[in-house]
Amino acid sequence: MKYSLFLFDLDDTLLDFRASEKRSFLHTMQTLGLRDGIDALFTRYQEINVDLWKRFETGTVTKDFLKVERFRKSFRENAIDLDPELASRLYLDSLPDTVVLIDGARQVCEALSAIGEVGIITNGVEAIQNRRIAASGLSDYISFVATSEACGHAKPDVRFFDYAANMARPFSKDAAVIIGDRLDADILGANRYGIDSCWFNPDRLANTSAATPTYEVSSLHDIVPVLDALPVKLKRA
Repeated sequence: MKYSLFLFDLDDTLLDFRASEKRSFLHTMQTLGLRDGIDALFTRYQEINVDLWKRFETGTVTKDFLKVERFRKSFRENAIDLDPELASRLYLDSLPDTVVLIDGARQVCEALSAIGEVGIITNGVEAIQNRRIAASGLSDYISFVATSEACGHAKPDVRFFDYAANMARPFSKDAAVIIGDRLDADILGANRYGIDSCWFNPDRLANTSAATPTYEVSSLHDIVPVLDALPVKLKRA
């Protein structure tokens, strides 16, 4: 295999964030005493959260603002009289207790850590991501965790990838590959930084973006054999 550094996105690549997010949200609302309308509230919360994360990745809002604003706006729109700052704290505290691995995550991390170095690249909250990794049982296979919070810049900013590269052992762009589910953060970031990438696309979505992955897989179990083959540039649908 030509690669010796494997940079994995965390949420919805190795960890099933959607499952964890829903469990933590439900726990938070029940702790705050809310019993009715939680499913509809969660749907709107997700829409608000996605928009805020996109704004964070373009540098227009801060992470501290995002963490509270997603609850504040959700509560305000639904005329719910709850404390958004308390909701944010409860939600973040519960996330490490609701970790769900994506099928094949442990196997691919174990296999690739035997070949080279596995690093995590994430825009998530550093303290929470470290706790979630510890709870996931993947820590033994991971060499380092690079977070946008510690770096000061978020994916797809090339400065974030510089930061991650400096955390790795001897770094070569030719020997590094980014693996993630987000075209607009992981794959576009790889394109801008000039390294290969593997798009984890379990839903087999069409790529209508400007990002061009070197590889594409729908299962984590396919990553090792795909990376072990000669790269074939994928055409966008």
